[in-house]
Amino acid sequence: MVKAKKHLGQHFLRHEGVALAIVKFLKAERTGNTLEIGPGTGVLTKYLLEREGIDLKVVELDRESVAFLQEHFPALEGKIFSEDFLHMDLSKLGTPLNVIGNFPYNISSQILFKVLEHKDEVPELVGMFQKEVAERVASGPGNRDYGILSVLLQAYYTITYELTVDENVFDPPPKVKSGVIRMIRNDRKELPVDDKFFKTVVKTAFGQRRKTLRNSLRGMMEGKEMPEELSGQRPEQLGVEEFIRLALIIAS
Repeated sequence: MVKAKKHLGQHFLRHEGVALAIVKFLKAERTGNTLEIGPGTGVLTKYLLEREGIDLKVVELDRESVAFLQEHFPALEGKIFSEDFLHMDLSKLGTPLNVIGNFPYNISSQILFKVLEHKDEVPELVGMFQKEVAERVASGPGNRDYGILSVLLQAYYTITYELTVDENVFDPPPKVKSGVIRMIRNDRKELPVDDKFFKTVVKTAFGQRRKTLRNSLRGMMEGKEMPEELSGQRPEQLGVEEFIRLALIIAS
C-alpha cells in the first residue's frame, strides 16, 4: 500500500461514495479530454475510467503512487505523467482539457492560478480543497469569505460549492474539513482591461480590506474621480462587473 507523504500534502480519500460523487460532478460537456491531478492510489481514477466519453490522463509527482497506478490501472498506459502539474506544459495533453482531483492543500491556490492562466483551454474543473479555500472561491460579494481569488476566478468561471467532506474519510485525516467545487468556463472571451492590471486593482483593494475603496485605491487614482457609489464601498461589496468598471476608470 502506498503511504501518504506529508511533504507532498497527501491525504488519500478512502470513502467510495464521496469519490463517486466527486466524479459525477464532472459533466465534461465541452470535451471528454480530462486530466486528474494527484490521483494517488486511484480512488477517483477508477470511476473516471468507467465514464463513457472520458479520455483520462493523470499527473502524479509521487513515484510510489505512479508505480501503483501503472500496476493497477493498465488502461492508463502512456497516460501517466510523473511530474509537477504546476510546471507542466498543458499543450501536450490536447485542448480543451477538463481538470479534476483531490488537490494537495499546500498547492491548491497555485493550481487554481495555473488553471486561470489557461482559462481558454480549461472549460471545467472539479476539485476538492480545504473547506475554507473552496468557500472563498465560490463566495459572492457581501460574504466575508469573498476575496481576491473569488473575483479573479469568477471573472471567467461560474463556480458552485458542491459538497463538504469530513476529515475521517481520509488517510491520514487532515486537521480541517474539505470542500468540493465545480468551475465552468463562462462566455467571457476577455476583459475590457488588461488582465494583469485588473489583478493589481483587485489585489490592491483587498490588501486593505477594512478601508473604503476611496482610501485603499487612492494611490492608483492619480487625480481621477471615483464614482460616489463605488468610493464609499469596501472591496468585499463589489461584484466582478463593478471591479471591471473600477479598473477601467483607473486605467483611463
